[in-house]
Amino acid sequence: MEPLALPSKIEIQKGRNEHEAIISIQPCHPGYGTTLGNALRRVILSSLPGAAVTAFKIKGVSHEFSAVPHVLEDVVQIALNLKQLRLKVHSAEPVRIELEAKGEKKVTSKDIKPSADVEVVNPEMVIATLTDKNAELKMELIVSQGRGYVPTEVQEKENLEVGMIPIDAIFTPARNVGFRVENVRVGQMTNFENLILTIETDGNITPQEALTQATQILLDHFNFIVEANKVEDEPIKPKRTRKAKATTTGETAVGEAESETQKEAKPKRASRTKKAAKAEAVAEEAPEVPAQSEPEKPAETNDESQAAA
Repeated sequence: MEPLALPSKIEIQKGRNEHEAIISIQPCHPGYGTTLGNALRRVILSSLPGAAVTAFKIKGVSHEFSAVPHVLEDVVQIALNLKQLRLKVHSAEPVRIELEAKGEKKVTSKDIKPSADVEVVNPEMVIATLTDKNAELKMELIVSQGRGYVPTEVQEKENLEVGMIPIDAIFTPARNVGFRVENVRVGQMTNFENLILTIETDGNITPQEALTQATQILLDHFNFIVEANKVEDEPIKPKRTRKAKATTTGETAVGEAESETQKEAKPKRASRTKKAAKAEAVAEEAPEVPAQSEPEKPAETNDESQAAA
């Protein structure tokens, strides 16, 4: 059976602004336009890494329902503005930055004091409005790295000092992601699909980088499933082979034991042979003792024989 037809063409066009792109992927097998588009959209919005303000502190304010003197916005509105602040963080740990403004003016992200670990992507964003010449606004911001959207209920609050107000963190660098599917003709087939993705980012990364990162995240998950199934499908060796190995090992052990016994017996035999040879040598060196013969009886004389007669 022939494999499924894979897309063979990708086109990238500029969108309404410099941070938006329209990406076309075609031709997709029938049904795969929606499958790919939905998966990529969800991953781009929920899983790409980024940085955001997770807590802030205003001098003279104890909680989020307080009023700030000579400031048009209340604390809740300032918190909503801080959520839109886009930052690049060059540290794995949370970073503390400061903002200070005086006089009648609009306070923007330009008023944030420069830091070696934090870079402001949208310096023209308005944070608050000072309405008096004697107005003064001093703030401390805590910036952290994360993925997707993290509400205050999930964030760690144990290390926050008194006066720090936690806020929901929007870490994802994607502002908007959408897709649509159009039919295209491939040979005699008219039901193939053209996937058109519209990706807009906050400037931290380009739309092409967002698409690449999302695709890599999906590939990592699919590769894990493939590798896990490969491990489960490996054949199991039969038990007979293991028994044979064990028997062979046992026979080898017995053989080694016998050889050790023979080695121990050889010195004993050798010692016995040496003793026998030594005894024979001693016997040969000893002088021979002549055997004692019985005394001869004297011969009878004629006189004695005659007298007897």
